[in-house]
Amino acid sequence: MVRDLGAEKPIARADRLPPYSEEAERGVLGAILLESSRVMDLAIESQITPESFFVPGHRLIYAAMVQMVRSGQAIDLLTVGNYLRGHEELEQSGGELYLERLVDSTPTVAHAEYYIDIVRQKFLLRAIINCARDAEAACYDPEQMADRLLSQVEQDFLNITENQHGSVAVWGDAVAEVMEHVERVFTTKRGLGSAISTGFANMDKVLIGLRPAEMIVLAARPSMGKTSLAMNVAEHVALGTKDPDGIGRAVGIFSLEMSYASLVQRMLCCRAEIQGFRLAQGFVSDDFHRRLVQAASVLQKAKIYMDDTGGLDVMELRARARRMKKKYGIELIVIDYLQLLNCREYAKQGRQLETSAISSNLKAMAKELNVPVLVLSQLSRAPEQRTGSDGRPKLSDLRDSGAIEQDADVVLMLRRPCKYPGSERSDDTTLAIVDVAKQRNGPTGEIELIFEDSYTRFRDRDHGVDGYAGGPQVEIDEVPE
Repeated sequence: MVRDLGAEKPIARADRLPPYSEEAERGVLGAILLESSRVMDLAIESQITPESFFVPGHRLIYAAMVQMVRSGQAIDLLTVGNYLRGHEELEQSGGELYLERLVDSTPTVAHAEYYIDIVRQKFLLRAIINCARDAEAACYDPEQMADRLLSQVEQDFLNITENQHGSVAVWGDAVAEVMEHVERVFTTKRGLGSAISTGFANMDKVLIGLRPAEMIVLAARPSMGKTSLAMNVAEHVALGTKDPDGIGRAVGIFSLEMSYASLVQRMLCCRAEIQGFRLAQGFVSDDFHRRLVQAASVLQKAKIYMDDTGGLDVMELRARARRMKKKYGIELIVIDYLQLLNCREYAKQGRQLETSAISSNLKAMAKELNVPVLVLSQLSRAPEQRTGSDGRPKLSDLRDSGAIEQDADVVLMLRRPCKYPGSERSDDTTLAIVDVAKQRNGPTGEIELIFEDSYTRFRDRDHGVDGYAGGPQVEIDEVPE
């Protein structure tokens, strides 16, 4: 018996039917039954899923086809009917006569791509309607915060098309694109390419700059200078200090720990080489004032955009970063620091799962915006508790979750030997060591920098790339100025 599938359609509010085309859905299924090898590939490439079909019976038929493709079975009128019968879904799908009608009602397989596109467009429209209804319902929840809801709704709408833009790269074009980069490197002798210079020659030697779509974690124990190092990098990038072309790039900073006024004051004192505590005490000499004015005139030109909202939810941070990218063309994002972020969805499931969700969201944000994301992170007390400790941290010391280590493309461990009496170089009060503990696309090793504690400023150190330990030995004079 042929069942009237149209009678099963749910009716929307105000008696309006959601957007769909039963004819197009029939055309897709009929074309697959007639020429499965080509049309099924087209449907999968267009990311058509069972949920893309509005008619329930059509959903069952397409789901059966997907499972048959995965198991390597042939698809035609007979095999699909047998599969549905074996899973007791044939009658729900309309019966054998309905399968035959699908074939008869398909004018030509040549128009399969057209039918597929109609099904996809109607599905996207229904998804938009559902998101809008969910947003409307959430607005009436008395416990909802408007800012948080807005960021969640923005993410929900973005998720609709998150996977709709995939494409297969043509091999020849990909090779040509890479060779263009090789030619630029050969001509200019500059190896950074699309990466952004950190402003520190020693770091650029090992990292080859900060690369788009990568999540770089800078971890340290408290008071080691991780915020200072991140702000120094942000300053160099925004001013184009060490950029081969001298061009400053827009930097977005999310400071969950310090207010924007505190950060600006620190950056001013750092650039003017003035002790911040002297300014806090109210001591401003004529010389100090002159240097602060000069520093301010330079920093005012920096393309830095700061958000100091505390206790951000990671989804809200992603929404703010998207808007920042769209409005200001951000090319680097700095987050200070990961453990101060929240994830409402996992908040009641333990800090470890919550941190894992935060870490994966930050990595997804780096890929989505195609910018490097420099994330500061706290380390556990393990480096200080080891017997005869010299303060050398390990990847396992990353606080709250091992997911940070997994998601990060680069993990930098900052330490200062002078803070650990057991260290063999504890007498060097200016030495700061950045240990590249993980790098997906490059070597690991230790980088030496100079840290001027009074000014919270880092500087390059002569022969500071693994100058005393094993690792990538690099001559500093090879770095392009």
